[in-house]
Amino acid sequence: MSTEEPPPVGTPAWSGVHRGPLRAGEWVRLTDTKGRRHNICLDAGRQFFTNRGSIDHDDLIGRPEGFAVTSSAGGEYLVFRPLLSEFMVSMPRGAAVVYPKDAAQIVAMADIFPGARVVEAGAGSGALTCSLLRAVGPQGLVSSYERRKDFAEVAVQNVTQFFEGEHPAWRLTIGDLVESLQDSAAGDSRDIDRVILDMLAPWECVDAVAKILTAGGILCSYVATTTQLGRTVETIRAHGGFTDPQSWESMVRDWHVEGLSIRPGHKMTGHTGFLVTARRMAPGESAPAKKRRPAPGAYGVEYHGPLPPDLPPAFTEEAYDG
Repeated sequence: MSTEEPPPVGTPAWSGVHRGPLRAGEWVRLTDTKGRRHNICLDAGRQFFTNRGSIDHDDLIGRPEGFAVTSSAGGEYLVFRPLLSEFMVSMPRGAAVVYPKDAAQIVAMADIFPGARVVEAGAGSGALTCSLLRAVGPQGLVSSYERRKDFAEVAVQNVTQFFEGEHPAWRLTIGDLVESLQDSAAGDSRDIDRVILDMLAPWECVDAVAKILTAGGILCSYVATTTQLGRTVETIRAHGGFTDPQSWESMVRDWHVEGLSIRPGHKMTGHTGFLVTARRMAPGESAPAKKRRPAPGAYGVEYHGPLPPDLPPAFTEEAYDG
């Protein structure tokens, strides 16, 4: 076992993580005794002002992170480099960000791996993009598509800030995903490992992404409402080229632990969105039909969405009793 110090981690690793003393140009997070947080970019000779006095940047530069500093008026602050999860929720926003709990689920359940080729539709503010880029590494590829130029500009600013440079594995296209794929040779390439759809109407992209996903690849969609969830799941199911989609949401609740007082905390990150995943079948193959009968009337006279393949006609004539 080597006893040598690990090499410094910085921009060449493209992880967004740094070791060693704090230096000018880095972002740090100051947290006061009430849990209030402030993100500042260190700049030699400058001061940071709070309602508890000022803090000289020079008092932070050159010190290893993980220390307490006292402001001119006696306020105490913890000093650390921000984690990715902390950066995600505090970054400047154009579109709403994907919260860390959902980004973690996407990276894990969509099985984003080093070297993966990922298509992301809806770059938004770049929060999920940072997680995807860290997961695929510099040898992978994240191709992001964003319809709105103003959102794309915010995403570029945030991703560049976090990685301190232009990540070599990131390609950002301003435009519609379906139209961009139709206009490029990549539209039928079938060499994409994962597709992440974070957009208003992901069902509109199912046919297009099915053409670029490799066999065994994963389609993952992030939607906010039950209406979007239903339309997305049923469109993927009706396509016939995917496994039956799985859908879920996650909720995170903190706990108060203090001596004999152990109870749920007062804060909870509840519903933020639904996640849907499905795997791409090989060309010409389809998944076996489900044996379980749909709920009475689920696809009956009041249902107007896509229908699963091989659904017996009698099921479309039932009244819904839910």
